[in-house]
Order: sequence, then structure tokens, then C-alpha cells
Amino acid sequence: MITFIPTPIGNPLDITLRAMRLFEEAELFLCEDTRETKRLMRLLVERYEMRSPEADFLSFNEHNGAQRLEEVAEKLRERKIVYVSDAGMPVISDPGQLLVAYCQEQNIPYDVLPGASAVVTAYAASGFEAGKFLFFGFLPHKGSERNRALNEALNTGYNTILYEAPHRLMKLLEEVAAADPDREIFLAKELTKKFQTYYKKPAKALLEYFREMYIRGEWVVIIEAQKSERKALYLEDIMALDLAPKPKAKLLAKVTGESVKSCYERLIESRQ
Repeated sequence: MITFIPTPIGNPLDITLRAMRLFEEAELFLCEDTRETKRLMRLLVERYEMRSPEADFLSFNEHNGAQRLEEVAEKLRERKIVYVSDAGMPVISDPGQLLVAYCQEQNIPYDVLPGASAVVTAYAASGFEAGKFLFFGFLPHKGSERNRALNEALNTGYNTILYEAPHRLMKLLEEVAAADPDREIFLAKELTKKFQTYYKKPAKALLEYFREMYIRGEWVVIIEAQKSERKALYLEDIMALDLAPKPKAKLLAKVTGESVKSCYERLIESRQ
């Protein structure tokens, strides 16, 4: 039996009694980072009188997940196992998804505890009206993949939630301000921690504000849904345009991230 257990996203007091009882009983911990999990266990033992778990600790992340599954496959049925990410809800923007899928495929019983999540915590604090949102996690760092993902985030028609590292926050604000300077953005810094801070302003105002600041901490970014009638340009729209193959290929390449050459060749093939 494996249980997926959320851990505090900042303040250790957010741990639940149920989580601590399962930690005490665990025989094996699968962790995004064993160092972070062991640090949390020591803190819970020292401050909150949790009994120290007599368990093994193994890393389980995006780099070694497939290999780990082969190593622990039999133990998943026989032992009391918990999976934890470094902070927050397991599987959400986290490699635990691979483990959930494996349990479903192999008919292995598992459970998921409710608990802390930066996504819903930030959204509740944002004050945006619509109850619907999309969660994108971290955007690609650069190149056409990032451009395409950001364009999608800005044009979904829903409030969109992103995670962002401190050294890339200014880049994101610059990109959003260039695309839509008046788009409202809510920023949540260091949720539940000592220096938790909220900001809510149009993209251009946030960009100017943060130019004078040294940006630290982890950030949740919520981009308000587009209010104007402007719509995203979809592939079907481009294909329907009465354009010669070369300019049409350039438009397709910009939207899809493919090379102009491959788009052009596909257009020519479609005409034959």
C-alpha cells in the first residue's frame, strides 16, 4: 500500500495529524529529494513529538523514476510506503504522477491525502472573480517552446496559474508586459513563510515596480483571463488564410515552433 502525502509548502505547522501518523508507521519513503524529506522528519520529531520513523529513504524523481519502479515494484504491494514531494501536494507539477499511473496499471492499492497546495492557496488569495482556472506549472525556460506556451497561457480564456523561479520572474513580467501591458497579474511570494507577500497590478506596473527590487524566493503567478475581444490565432485560422505558401509557412512556424522549411514542405504536400 502506498500513500501520497502532501507536505507543508512553507510553515511546518500546516502538517496534519494524519500525515504524521502515517510517517511514523512507514517502512519506506519515496521522496523527490531524500535530504528534504529527512530534514522535515527531524523537524517533526523535534518540535511536534512525532515518533521517528524506522524506514528506508529512496529518491524518486524525474531522472530515476522508471528505474526505481523496477526496484520497488514488489514492495509496493507488501510494505507501508509513503511518497512525498519536497513541498506541497504530490503529483502536482511533480514526478509522482509516474507512480500513480503504475499503481493504476498494476492494480496496486494507493491513497492520496488532502493537504497544502500552492496552486489553490494562491488562487484563493488572488481575488479573481472566475472560479475556473488552468494550471501550467513551470513554463519552458527558453526558445520557441517557451513562446508557444506563454502565448497559450495568455490566450486560454481562463485565469492561468504558473510557477516561477526568482531569477526568471523579471523575464516573465517583461514578456507579459510586451504582449499585453494592461493584463492584471497576481503574484504570491513565499507562500506560508515568514516573508509571504502578495502583489496585484497590471503587468506593466509590476514590471516597473520590480525593476528596483532584488527578487528572491519562490513565486506563484496568476494571469487574469483576457478581457478584450482579441483572440488567439489558431492553426485552422492560418490554414484558411488566402496566402502564398511561404508567408503562410512563416506564420505556422511562429505558432507551432517548427522550422519554416518543414511547415513549407507540409503545405506543398497538402496541395498535391
